[in-house]
Amino acid sequence: MSTATRTGDDAPPATSALGRVLDRAGRWTRAAVIANLVGQMAIIVTGGFVRLTGSGLGCETWPECHPGSFVPVRHAATGYHQAIEFGNRMVTFGLVVVAVVTAVLVWRRRTRARFVRRLGVAPLVGVLVQAVLGGITVLTDLAPLMVAVHLLVSMALVWLSTLLLVRIDEGDGPPRRVVDPGTWTLSRVLGLVLVPVLALGTITTGSGPHGGDDVHADRLPFDPETVARLHAGAVWLFVVLLAWLLWRAHRFPTPQRVRRALLIVLGLVVVQGVVGYVQYFTGLPIGLVAIHMLLAACLTAATTWALLTMREREPVAASAPDGGPARA
Repeated sequence: MSTATRTGDDAPPATSALGRVLDRAGRWTRAAVIANLVGQMAIIVTGGFVRLTGSGLGCETWPECHPGSFVPVRHAATGYHQAIEFGNRMVTFGLVVVAVVTAVLVWRRRTRARFVRRLGVAPLVGVLVQAVLGGITVLTDLAPLMVAVHLLVSMALVWLSTLLLVRIDEGDGPPRRVVDPGTWTLSRVLGLVLVPVLALGTITTGSGPHGGDDVHADRLPFDPETVARLHAGAVWLFVVLLAWLLWRAHRFPTPQRVRRALLIVLGLVVVQGVVGYVQYFTGLPIGLVAIHMLLAACLTAATTWALLTMREREPVAASAPDGGPARA
């Protein structure tokens, strides 16, 4: 039995010219995965800017910007709004390109587990789904529920992209916990609590003044003050659980990388909380709301990364069957 190991860094040598080009490009796989994660976070900011500036219907239809034109047309009624919305669509197009490159490079790593290869395709599928959701959102005059779903899917793509980045850097051996069982269980609870934090934050925004269009956009039928308090309550629960995790990380044997990751999450949630309270008491200025959305994406990525540092995977033996069970 061979004692060699596989890391998934190389695909079998290609014979075609295209295959050889892709083999050489394979060394850029990690860079492509990072670019994909950055792009998934950036689209949240540009999409939020569309909403915050009331530019959601700057392009009045989809996939065209205006009937008969895929690009903005001179129109006094829309002004700069169409440029903002069209710019966001171009960011989406760029993200599709990055996602395609990522999918191809990860999929060609034939020595990796099937889960990792399929995970490499997930951002591309997600971006295409988002493009359709964006079109439906425009065609329904920014229906608030569609806007909320659009944002939450973006957050899910940030989570998936972070998971992909971590999995690319590790082997496909079975996961092994590096923290005690209590810390492990508590960390899973923290991850679950992040879901209502993001959902309630999205509902709070959807119930507030920034609907994406000053004329056509409706709002979610909730009292903004009530949902804001519910959102704050979920955030405080997240903070309490995080503080408990940090205490356990210092009380029980825990790798330094886990402590460092949790401290980064703590720093982000503190800054996010300050921005959240300031924007609430200052009438939700556009700049602060945009920062709040960016920090939400950063918090999603950081929390995902922190939870994944609590286990490790080693390379598997070369003789092991490809595509065996490989969970995050």
